[in-house]
Amino acid sequence: MSLETGAGQLGIAGMFDAIAPRYDLLNRVLSLRRDVAWRRRLAALVGRDRPERVLDLATGTGDVLTALSEAGAAQGAVGLDMSGEMLALAQAKLRRSGAPRSFTAVRGDATVTAFPDGAFDAVTVAFGIRNMPDAAAALREMRRVLKPGGRAYVLEFSLPENPLVRAAYLAYFRYCVPAVGGWLSRNRAAYAYLNRSVEQFPRGREFLDMMTAAGFAGVTSEALTFGIAAIYQGVKASG
Repeated sequence: MSLETGAGQLGIAGMFDAIAPRYDLLNRVLSLRRDVAWRRRLAALVGRDRPERVLDLATGTGDVLTALSEAGAAQGAVGLDMSGEMLALAQAKLRRSGAPRSFTAVRGDATVTAFPDGAFDAVTVAFGIRNMPDAAAALREMRRVLKPGGRAYVLEFSLPENPLVRAAYLAYFRYCVPAVGGWLSRNRAAYAYLNRSVEQFPRGREFLDMMTAAGFAGVTSEALTFGIAAIYQGVKASG
């Protein structure tokens, strides 16, 4: 969910500020709670390498941070987002979940962060890179802040390969999501944009090529729930 391409980070942040109060509810309703399972899968993948520090870009209300904490997938994590209202919810969620004090959320631009080179063992972004004005710049920034050998994880919507599943999925996105999302959030424009952003954003091989162009090695993808979503991975090569 985002503003139209080119609206800029401040416009995007303002839109997310407006829908923040019902954002989690709508995610659960519109995905039939599959978003919870997808984030848990992401946390499980991150946890394989036992990273000390993880950066979660476009952290929103902190769902990835809490998934990482609950899975014991990292010793510490920083969530970054442009939306102040979303960050307030993320910080409250971290406190309620009993996450360690090493899990925090701060405000910032995912394409130009204030973190030094090689500050993190892993970087994640869930359903956020699609909303950034410059996804390629975000990927380059992810690589910059990773340590050599660190891994980037991108959880994002995709489109099913099966024609029947794809047709049903697109019908749901084009008609049901704007109606239900707009009604519950009182912001139909935000949810009307969702299906267009998913259909237009690079996916599959095209997105893996973007990761390669950004300097990642060993890029892979894993389809989730019939290809409705995917987790992309890439490594910052040593040397």
